[in-house]
Amino acid sequence: MSETHFNLDTIEHAAATPDTELPWAELGLNETEFERIKEILGRRPTAAELAMYSVMWSEHCSYKSSKVHLRQFGEKVTDEMRRNLMVGIGENAGVTDIGDGWAVTFKIESHNHPSYVEPYQGAATGVGGIVRDIISMGARPVAVMDPLRFGAIDHPDTQRVVHGIVAGVGGYGNSLGLPNIGGEVEFDPCYQGNPLVNALAVGVMRHEDIRLATASGTGNRVVLFGARTGGDGIGGASVLASESFDDSKPSKRPAVQVGDPFAEKVLIECCLELFKSSLVEGIQDLGAAGISCATSELASNGDGGMRVNLDDVLLRDPSLTPGEILMSESQERMMAVVTPEKAAAFEAVMAKWDVEYSWIGEVTDTGRLVIDHHGEVIVDVDPRTVAHDGPVYERPYARPESQDALQEAHFTGSPEDAARPSGAELGPALLELMGSPNLCSKEWVTSQYDRYVQGNTAMAMPDDAGVVRVDERSNLGVALSTDSNGRYTRLDPYRGAQLALAQAYRNVATAGARPVAVSDCLNFGSPEDPDVMWQFAEAVRGLADGCQAIGVPVTGGNVSLYNQTGGVAINPTPVVAMMGVFDDVTRRTPSGWREDGQAVYLLGETAAELDGSEWARLRGHLGGTPPRVDLDRERVLADMLVNMSRDGMIDAAHDVAEGGLGATLAEMALRFGVGARIGLGEVAERDGVDLFTLLFSETQGRAVASVPRSEEVRFRDMCTVRNYPFARIGVVDAESGSLDFQGEFAVGLDELRDAHESTLPRHFG
Repeated sequence: MSETHFNLDTIEHAAATPDTELPWAELGLNETEFERIKEILGRRPTAAELAMYSVMWSEHCSYKSSKVHLRQFGEKVTDEMRRNLMVGIGENAGVTDIGDGWAVTFKIESHNHPSYVEPYQGAATGVGGIVRDIISMGARPVAVMDPLRFGAIDHPDTQRVVHGIVAGVGGYGNSLGLPNIGGEVEFDPCYQGNPLVNALAVGVMRHEDIRLATASGTGNRVVLFGARTGGDGIGGASVLASESFDDSKPSKRPAVQVGDPFAEKVLIECCLELFKSSLVEGIQDLGAAGISCATSELASNGDGGMRVNLDDVLLRDPSLTPGEILMSESQERMMAVVTPEKAAAFEAVMAKWDVEYSWIGEVTDTGRLVIDHHGEVIVDVDPRTVAHDGPVYERPYARPESQDALQEAHFTGSPEDAARPSGAELGPALLELMGSPNLCSKEWVTSQYDRYVQGNTAMAMPDDAGVVRVDERSNLGVALSTDSNGRYTRLDPYRGAQLALAQAYRNVATAGARPVAVSDCLNFGSPEDPDVMWQFAEAVRGLADGCQAIGVPVTGGNVSLYNQTGGVAINPTPVVAMMGVFDDVTRRTPSGWREDGQAVYLLGETAAELDGSEWARLRGHLGGTPPRVDLDRERVLADMLVNMSRDGMIDAAHDVAEGGLGATLAEMALRFGVGARIGLGEVAERDGVDLFTLLFSETQGRAVASVPRSEEVRFRDMCTVRNYPFARIGVVDAESGSLDFQGEFAVGLDELRDAHESTLPRHFG
């Protein structure tokens, strides 16, 4: 079959030529999947149908290896957890009621593989894609976040990847006029060939403005609007993210999408006007799988079918085949369903914003998705078989034989731990820790992002959570934090996922917001590896159980698999995004103290938990078991922190996490350049640990707060009533210019700042 003949493949021709060889393997399908497609259709697929099924049944789009585990997020949700949930898993993004008629939608997704192949455009279009998910729910996007993970900081290729990805995130988000309010930056050799670029967007809307991705109403018209369809993203993320990078065999590396943030900014305003005037019945963004996804999902979610004419799709490249048009992941495109009587008003909005559009079809009552090209039918499918009823795999998984030995290799007592510093040696140790790649200041990255555009950012990095005001009248707002620790999850996937959840939960509460919703981005290696699949299954189970325990639902998210190169997988990295609600963002709590004379308190107790810690990482050690997690205690701590913030009992708060208490105190002092006098002898004796362990252990369920003298009695009373351990460990000293651990060592703030802020500029210029 010639290429020209193949590109003109019709339903009639497919039925008449059953033995034609098709490139199903090159498109990422396996033989079983191809045979199933033939069984569904009762014939071989046309070239266009094969293209649709290949992208929609890809791992990235269909979740075929993860569905059986992800069901737990729905099965373990209680009625109480659903109380504020207006739209849950299954739509473009979840929607949560935050009160006063306001709703917030947020979601986190990955663009990992494209960002390695082409860092700038991969990261930029990752931001653009998640923003369109938010638009499609009927919301105005108000902020973005970017959890990033790179390879070793001194590896030559890390320069290429870091510069490109950071510039892409900043270039797209800044051009959209969206503040970047937080995220993460981590360096670890396991991400060398598979950097993680996870992007989060949050949007706000009134309850009545919520829109869903459905195509209903026979005779309603289907319109494609925004950028023209080109060849820059054919296969794109849908195929690229569904296979490992492997030098030993041909690797699918299709064209990475090219973004235009200025076109997307116009698209945002155009969509918001359409929503305000109630001109669309359903809407879907075009991200992974492009027109294949938008048409099949809209039709599948509706109550009928759809007929589309590809001749009416506006193209940048007229040489594209029908299959390429369906697979293209060109950016800045939306698809909507419009009633005939509102078509003229829709066109008027398009003209006002100078947005191109084309009427490409209509909703039918056939229950079929039918696509024409040059007067011939090239697609005739049940849309559910494309969008929702794809393959589901119960991949084999088992606890790796090496896991026991890994968990037995504790840091405490190991050769790397033998020379633990003490006394005056702790000062240089703290400087080393604060200058390390993962605990150093990320200002080199965040200074390339606009944090305060739109004027509603109440707090942003380096504080524990980003905070955005939603309603200028009441100061109602939301806080968001993203967290994960791949080292913890490598040591214990179940507990590691819960530790990510606990830290995100604690960060939001530390800022003063009540945690209400979770979105997750689950980054793992190949699902065809039973060891990796065990990590994934355990992490999902841990996250689902954890959400049930703290009473916060998962509202949506993303799975990114095949993050491995040459058979070596990344550390399992489940990123948890937590959203919290403020009744009044003016009551937010920053992460650094400012007022001289305030008391410094430590909430929680410390155990000897150095396995997987940042200190162990600096000593080249990974082994043992991660810190214990007690979600009941986390709930008590979070509740106290929210109430203390609301009632004015604390002026600053910071959770204790990576780097331990030493890193927390250093970051609090550096936040506003104000020192403190700290005494840890009594609390070390209380907890039965030495000073080194107290400073660098990563025991969970802890926070540090600065308390005005006038509020100490109320503060202590609340801790006592809740039976939560606390200790007064120091006082803010605005004149000292140092962090003075009395009787042990002192570190000048200038010296601490130099160590903290020089690392990234030294490596990246």
